[in-house]
Amino acid sequence: MAILYALVARGTVVLAELSATSTNANSIAKQILEKLPGSDDDSHMSYSQDRFVFHVNRTDGLTVLCMADENAGRSVPFAFLDEIHQRFVRTYGRAIHSAQAYSMNDEFSRVLSQQMEYYSNDPNADRISRIKGEMSQVRNVMIENIDKVLDRGERLELLVDKTENMQGNTFRFRKQARRFRSVMWWRNFKLTIALIVVLSLVVYIAMAFVCHGPNLPKCFK
Repeated sequence: MAILYALVARGTVVLAELSATSTNANSIAKQILEKLPGSDDDSHMSYSQDRFVFHVNRTDGLTVLCMADENAGRSVPFAFLDEIHQRFVRTYGRAIHSAQAYSMNDEFSRVLSQQMEYYSNDPNADRISRIKGEMSQVRNVMIENIDKVLDRGERLELLVDKTENMQGNTFRFRKQARRFRSVMWWRNFKLTIALIVVLSLVVYIAMAFVCHGPNLPKCFK
């Protein structure tokens, strides 16, 4: 996958995040959030680390960040960030300004997963990003070394294992799948009961009509 990690945050408060692989990207991402300028001005930034680049889109006080392979370029990751920002604002609206940390994670992580898959693998993603004008948007984005940005005395290693999904993500998805199956079972059960009641009522009305009364006098003498 070209995009391996993503988060949505308000300031330094992470509201939702997802990692497609076993990685310590979340630790680095949180440090980047702490080092971002304090102003709420819209900005687009990129920070390199080894073969990976952290792309940041800050708009209207909401920060969307992703980690992508350096071969992904800039247009696709920034198109992904723009799409995530729009979906997040459209879904939660004003709740964003008062939400607690990770309060949207269970629900929105599925959106992150779907969009990460699309922008990483679908050939149409790059064409769409060009149509949206993302190339002109990120043309002047400077890429800085992440160690310089974080002002660390020692080199901060980025650990990425592309062979295994994070155990936490696997557990969360299984939990969501079980919850979905349970909801669907109850919905089908209620629908079945409602159908039985309606059919019984229809049969009773038909018999009452044929038998000349609600007590069915003609049929049960």
